[in-house]
Amino acid sequence: MIAEHDDGQRDGDPVRTLAETSQTPAASAAGVPVSDDAAPADAVSSANAVDADGVDEGGADTADDDLDPGLVKAGRSLLLGPVSFVMGVARLTDIPDPDLPEIAFAGRSNVGKSSLINGLTERGNLARVSNTPGRTQQLNFFRFGDAMLMVDMPGYGYAEAPKAIVKTWQKMVFRYLRGRSTLARVYVLIDARHGVKDNDREVFKLLDDAAVSYQVVMTKADKEKAAVLARRLKATEEELRRHVAAYPKVIVTSSRKGRGLEALRAAIAQLLIENRG
Repeated sequence: MIAEHDDGQRDGDPVRTLAETSQTPAASAAGVPVSDDAAPADAVSSANAVDADGVDEGGADTADDDLDPGLVKAGRSLLLGPVSFVMGVARLTDIPDPDLPEIAFAGRSNVGKSSLINGLTERGNLARVSNTPGRTQQLNFFRFGDAMLMVDMPGYGYAEAPKAIVKTWQKMVFRYLRGRSTLARVYVLIDARHGVKDNDREVFKLLDDAAVSYQVVMTKADKEKAAVLARRLKATEEELRRHVAAYPKVIVTSSRKGRGLEALRAAIAQLLIENRG
């Protein structure tokens, strides 16, 4: 099931020449082509600007206007550039060859994962959005030029499917997380209204045991009061300090408001730089 969704053509050369591009140092290091007509480094959508001050009441949210402009530009070029659907995998034997760095998005069912991916890429239907939690039933691979693969993973914690099928999904996911050498980081999504749940902690432990780097991204921040959100963010960051594979900084997002999307794009660009060494 190859290339069912193609949103732009991929160039044969992973990084266009300097004569054809204008690159910041951060973009160049990440291997991300940035065209001359790309959004300015300080360009932040009006939706992001609504929440540019981040979490108040003592919170520690990342404000989009505090980001490294080079990383913002690199992140936008990467995530808003050409992307194609590679395949959906229901068995690990069908998984694509590990030829590019990978990031994966994981989270409880109904955490807003599809909406976040669609907002991150500014594509309305890249990931399927469903009113039925647990709709994603396979590992869905998307290719961003020749820079990276992104994996949309099945939700955990709830699914409208027989228990035997759910158990099969979970086993496949856990085996993928343990054994994928090109997996640079897993972004674990946590609903800002509910905070960390026990099945999230199970995933944290799995990733700790497998020595797989992961970072928590809080979703649906617009649906919680600022003071409550700030306390929940602080509690989440304190809990993450006890996990050896967890990246300490939490990114707070709202797909509906566009909040935190620039920060997440920049974080992914930074990850590619680190991955290249």
